[in-house]
Amino acid sequence: MIRIAIALFLGFYCLIAAGPVPVEEAAQTIEVHAKRFAFEPSEITVKRGETVHLHIVSDDVPHSLVVKGLDIDASVSKSHPADIDFTAKQAGNYTGRCGRFCGSGHGRMTFAVHVTAN
Repeated sequence: MIRIAIALFLGFYCLIAAGPVPVEEAAQTIEVHAKRFAFEPSEITVKRGETVHLHIVSDDVPHSLVVKGLDIDASVSKSHPADIDFTAKQAGNYTGRCGRFCGSGHGRMTFAVHVTAN
């Protein structure tokens, strides 16, 4: 009986001494629509160190989203969305663009990612 009490006490003590187990947060999901000649939303704000899941959808013709500073490079077509995860390591502003020619307004098709320090 004493052994059981000691075992229970030690088990309880170990649980308390170890502290709470950190729970990994699910990645924030942001849906981005690409269409002639814009991304919607055209800019997003994320936290440094936070994993972000982008779900990119084309509403018309093939497009791509390229943000070099964040290693984002995803191609999409109307029936084939793309999913990409990224984690920004440094705060700052990053400019992206459509990397696939999609018509006369292609050069104006930009995307901004603002990364805050937290």
